[in-house]
Amino acid sequence: MSNYYVGTTPDQIMQDLTAKYFYGLRRTDNGELFVGKVNQLSKDDGVTVNKPGLAADNFPNFEEGQDFFEGRDVKHNTVYKNLNYEQYRWDDRNIYYYVDDEGQLVARVNQKYVYDENSSSTGL
Repeated sequence: MSNYYVGTTPDQIMQDLTAKYFYGLRRTDNGELFVGKVNQLSKDDGVTVNKPGLAADNFPNFEEGQDFFEGRDVKHNTVYKNLNYEQYRWDDRNIYYYVDDEGQLVARVNQKYVYDENSSSTGL
């Protein structure tokens, strides 16, 4: 049985993707660190770039595949008040971020990590 597609096929989409995963990093005023991860090929994943608010406080330059690391100024104040992630990056690797028992931020590449549902350090 053959599959027929109008427009772009799934194989073409996979070849055109330079980065499959979006990783966003944000910090609360209390210093808690949150990492968001989105798989572009998952119909259930999504990302909110700007929180609701004044348009002047939005981050205007979001582009697929373009990394961003300038969410805070030299005094550690947020640059865009509505921006949900102070830093974000795109990658084709499946990375699992977590904080280990010694308080270090660890990244596992293509090796699954099971997050503790009762911990405040679970990924978002």
